[in-house]
Amino acid sequence: MMPPFVETLNRNITDILIDKLISKTASLGVIGLGYVGLPLAVEKAKAGYRVIGFDIQQKRVDMVNQGINYIGDVIENELRQLVQTGAITATTDYSFIHELDVISICVPTPLDAYQQPDITYVKASAEAVAAHLHPGMLVVLESTTYPGTTEEVVLPILEATGLKCGEDFFLAYSPERVDPGNRVYNTKNTPKVVGGITKACTEVAATLYEQVLEGKVHQVSSPAVAEMEKILENTFRNINIALVNEMAILCNRMGIDIWEVIDAASTKPYGFMPFYPGPGLGGHCIPVDPWYLTWKAREFNYHTRLIEVAGEINNSMPEFVVERIGSILNQFCKPINGSTVYLLGIAYKKDIDDYRESPVIKIIELLKQKGARVVFSDPKIPRITYKGTNYEGIELTAENLSNADIVVLTTDHSDYDYNLIGTNAEVLFDTRNAMQGIEHKNHYFRL
Repeated sequence: MMPPFVETLNRNITDILIDKLISKTASLGVIGLGYVGLPLAVEKAKAGYRVIGFDIQQKRVDMVNQGINYIGDVIENELRQLVQTGAITATTDYSFIHELDVISICVPTPLDAYQQPDITYVKASAEAVAAHLHPGMLVVLESTTYPGTTEEVVLPILEATGLKCGEDFFLAYSPERVDPGNRVYNTKNTPKVVGGITKACTEVAATLYEQVLEGKVHQVSSPAVAEMEKILENTFRNINIALVNEMAILCNRMGIDIWEVIDAASTKPYGFMPFYPGPGLGGHCIPVDPWYLTWKAREFNYHTRLIEVAGEINNSMPEFVVERIGSILNQFCKPINGSTVYLLGIAYKKDIDDYRESPVIKIIELLKQKGARVVFSDPKIPRITYKGTNYEGIELTAENLSNADIVVLTTDHSDYDYNLIGTNAEVLFDTRNAMQGIEHKNHYFRL
């Protein structure tokens, strides 16, 4: 049992930081100013805190300090005003961490060539924090990762300083839940899950988010629970999307309309949740996160068979789309080789400018291997860089549409002129069911 005087001491540093958080006198930091970190930094500054953002990319730091936004979920006018008032500053100099009461780590956790988690950025960030860790400080890891990362990787790095977690500083995990392009839920109003190393760690971290966010803060018993729940969220979506993708492949062979099937199933008021097929999964979450768990499961001599099969199905969708393109062109006595394939959409999902892990990139690669002339339009992404080569998009016009041998709708952006597409595409393959209810005058096919 903890001696009373130690418990009182711990309570004192807890109360001091909680008071600073509630009074908005605490200074906050965010490491990683990407799709997660910058919106979080903005919300913290809007809540009344002084915020310092850290990033290894000088270009990002310069843009933030000029009030220039590069993330879809951030409003540039808000960012500019926060910068002008001094509420947000950005730097590549991690020594400023010593000025802060709270630091959030929001860096990428990609997969390596062997589908294993690469936590290089997390380790480097933890080491940067450790170099400037001081008593009374809260550290929160937000990067999506495998269960155990906070306790097995971050905690030892921080405690190597000689400071003790729960007594001298606080450490917690709170998974990001950013859904780029979502017009209803954003960083501000999405519920937050928090799990700390100790009860005091959880309490302090929860207090932070309660001051910043409108969404409910849900406390769990440990960082591992919070890490696992994030993996469960994305694995749930991954597996259900794989199921409907497999159904789409089977329905195509059977001559059944998968979209009508889903509409019919959705009339059931319980026990069914609609998911929709598509050309494949993209982004840094759904196609990536389940593999963290697959890798970690090996430590416990368990093979996550369902997760791996789901990944295989989703990863195969670009090949299925290209197969369908070939089949459709064949109906008009045209081979893929030499045909102009016009792709509408590069982003991995609608209404965003992000093409990380986009299945459309794989589709382009496969089509080029078969000799197709590939062109694209994306209102959010005018150009892309792939394997060191820059590719320019073309303007969405009636002439460009009619000149293509086949137009493939790969991303269903809201601001596409679908009437223009339906009127002018001679052959249209819709992988997103985006043309439902819109007139199409020529040959129309759905995934």
